[in-house]
Formats: sequence, C-alpha cells, structure tokens
Amino acid sequence: MRAWICKSGLYVFLFFVNVAVAGMTVSAAGEPVMKEGIYVEDMDVSGLTVKQTRDRIEAYIDELRGTELTLLAAEDNRVIVTPGELGIRWVNTEIVDEAVQLGTVGNVIERYKAIKDLENDQKIYDLAFDFDIQAIDEVIRLKAIKYDKPAVDYMLERADKQFRIVPGQIGYGTDMEASIDTVYDYLTTQWDHKPCEIGLKIGSIQPRGSEEELAVVQDVLGSYTTSFRSSGAARSKNVKNGSDLINGALLYPGDVFSTLEHILPFTTANGYEMAGSYLNGKVVDSLGGGICQVSTTLYNAVLLSELEVTERYNHSMSVTYVPPANDAAIAESAGKDFKFINTSESPVYIEGIIKDKKITFNIYGKETRPENRKVRYESEILEVINPTSDNIIADTSKPLGYIAAEESAHIGYKARLWKIVTEDGKEVSRTQVNSSKYKMTPRSAVVGVSTPDPNAYNEIMAAIGTGSIAHVKNVIALLQNAQQAASQHIVIGDI
Repeated sequence: MRAWICKSGLYVFLFFVNVAVAGMTVSAAGEPVMKEGIYVEDMDVSGLTVKQTRDRIEAYIDELRGTELTLLAAEDNRVIVTPGELGIRWVNTEIVDEAVQLGTVGNVIERYKAIKDLENDQKIYDLAFDFDIQAIDEVIRLKAIKYDKPAVDYMLERADKQFRIVPGQIGYGTDMEASIDTVYDYLTTQWDHKPCEIGLKIGSIQPRGSEEELAVVQDVLGSYTTSFRSSGAARSKNVKNGSDLINGALLYPGDVFSTLEHILPFTTANGYEMAGSYLNGKVVDSLGGGICQVSTTLYNAVLLSELEVTERYNHSMSVTYVPPANDAAIAESAGKDFKFINTSESPVYIEGIIKDKKITFNIYGKETRPENRKVRYESEILEVINPTSDNIIADTSKPLGYIAAEESAHIGYKARLWKIVTEDGKEVSRTQVNSSKYKMTPRSAVVGVSTPDPNAYNEIMAAIGTGSIAHVKNVIALLQNAQQAASQHIVIGDI
C-alpha cells in the first residue's frame, strides 16, 4: 500500500512537472514565444516572440492602411478612400501580452487546461481598431461634399411686362454628422478588413418657393428713377451694366440683398469701364465709376417699398442726381455696401430698366398696405457750407500761362431724410430715416509759374495768394498781353 501511494505521488509530481515545462515555451534566446495554435486574425504567430508578433501585426496594419474603401456620395457618386486617410489606429495592443502568457498564468490546472485547449483547437485573437473622427470629417468634406447638388429655387422671369415662373429643382446634400457616425460605426464594429462600400447619409433639399407663392408677385411696391443724361459713354455703360446685373433678383421673405454681391467684380471682364468716381475729396477715374447712381436709385425704390434697410452710407461729397440724404454710396475698398431685407410676407422681384439715359428700379411684390395710406420721403438741409476760396497749386515745372486740372467745387451739406406717412391725405407720422454729412471741397486748379521775369513771377504768385482762379486767369491774360506787346516793340525797333 505504501508503495502504491509513493508511485501515485510520483505520477502526480511528474504530471505537474510536465504541465510546468509545457507552459514555459521559450525561444533559443530565452525569450517567451507563442505556443502552437495561437493566431491573430488569420495570422499564425506560433513560435514568435512578443516583438516578432507585434512586428507581424504592424506589417498587417500597414497593408490595411491602403485597403480600398468606397464611400457612396450624393447621386451614387463613388469616393475612394483608405483606412490610412481615416486615421486607422490599433487599440487592443494588450492581446500580444495575453497571448504569450497563455498557459503560463493561473494555477496548475488552469494552465493545463489552456494548453490542452490549444492542442485541440486554435486560439484566435481579433484586432480592434479606432479611427480619427476629425480625419473622417475632413475626407468627407474634401472628397464627397463636392457631389452635393444644391436645390434650385423657384424663380421669376419678366418679359413683355409679364412674369413667368421658372420651376425649382430638388437638391441633395450630405448630412455630415450622420455620415461621420455611419462611417465610424461601420469601421469599428462591422468592417472585415476587406474592400467595402459605405453609404453616406444623403438627404434631399427642397427648393424654396412654389408656383402659388410666386403667382402673387404682381404689384409695384416701389419705383424710382434718376437721370444720367449728362454722363459720358463710359459712365453710362457702367450704370447700365450695374442695372443689368441687379435686374431679375428675387428675394424670398427674410432674404438679405447685398448690392456689392450682385455687381462685383469691378473688372472689364464684368462689363465695366473707367469713369469718374469720388476718392478722398477728388474726382478720379476708376473701373465702375458711376455705379453709385445704381445703388442710390435702388435705395429710393426700396424706401418707397418700405423694406428694411440694414446698411447705407452717404457719399463723401454731394451728388447731382438726388437731393442730399437720398443717396447710397458703395465702395468695395472701404467696405461700404447697400443692403436691405425683404421684410414682407411674400417674395419681391427687382426690375432694372435703362431707357433714354434714365435708370429705373421697380420692386414688385404683393401689396398689403391700405389704399388710403401713402408714403413719401423729404430731404431736409440743415446746413450749407460754401467754399470761401479756390484751391490753387503753383507748379514750377510748368510755364507761366499754364493752367489745368480744374475741378469743380462741391458745396458741403448737413442733411437728414424724413419718411412721411399720410392717410387720406393727412400726415399721420414723420420719422427720420438717416442723417448725412457731405464735405465741402473748393474748386481747384494747377497753375504754371515758371518765368525768367521776376516781376511776372511775383505778380502770378500774388494772384495765387488771393485764392481766386478767376483772378489768376485775369492776371495771366494781362501778363501774356504785356509780354506780347513787349515782343512786338522789340521787333519794330530792329527794323
């Protein structure tokens, strides 16, 4: 009996020794290695050290980075991307340490069971990946959104004094937040590491407007006309060009109209020519000179329509085609624009007409104001600032008698504009619309003062000192007559 017990104890001892030895698989260099039957994905890593296993996995991930993924964008357009572009990252890196310890941790029975399981079946570890949300966002914006199709709103065209409704078209757009979630969730929970297709979330975009909504646009809410009869060919062309660029604009309720957005850029390709415009108190030639008459005419039509003006600037100097405070200047370089909002409950249509060197803007919509209610606008001049003298510049490089670059004087004003509402012909309200201030600029000229005659030089400089261009011209005439007479006297004496 004692011998049997000894033998049994020996068997148990040998069993545990075998289990212990089996759980201590090492490489020739003494490093732990993966046991037979261990896989990562479909990669057999049996006999590999931890480093070798990690290197094998990293090589596999490098291959995955170039896998072709297809994002299905708007209207079935296919966008090819890769996991590398989407910021693929291996996240369950701990599985390598777990794998190499399989059959070496736990009590003897647990280790034995793990080893026996490997003999009967493979142990497969799955890789888990994460992706960069920002990278997914950027890829969709750069590669997929370009296939979005904006909706085309219902529009109006006017010809032969009749409106024609142009039907709208449905658009398609990428739902960015939903698309990012879809791509991320698929790649982190369903992707089998093979080429695949992922449908982005595409929504339809309905056009604004309808035939019923546009059919009510029939009434003239406001109309205003200014003349450019005295303008030269270039300025006249600019005025017509600006009117044409604005003509046909349709604003739905709540829309903001920006004059600059409709008429820019000021280039020859966009139909503009060089013509006079205001700059720092002077009249200079610039591309689009005269365009402010377009914005001014539109401003007054908008006021009569009683739409809300949100941005308006007066000119630096007064203009001739409207009273003070009735103007609206625009200047791209100075950030000056004329803007208004369609505050009515129906769409409004802007019609620009050029005829007999006059520009007219008509604003059409649905009239809801009572027939007995009328609105008009009055300019009130608060102060007139007249030039007291001319601005004369002496030019020593020009001969006596030269006079050029004359610019007309501009009277300065302080003014304000009033909105006056009447009902049945009786005034019921008077509201200030704006306050405007215009620079006074004197008439100016450049006068040549170069002469070998010191007396003549002194006389012309004295004339310049009076600040009167008319007096300077008189003195120049007298000096030139004196010089001519002296020249004739010398010739007679020689004879």
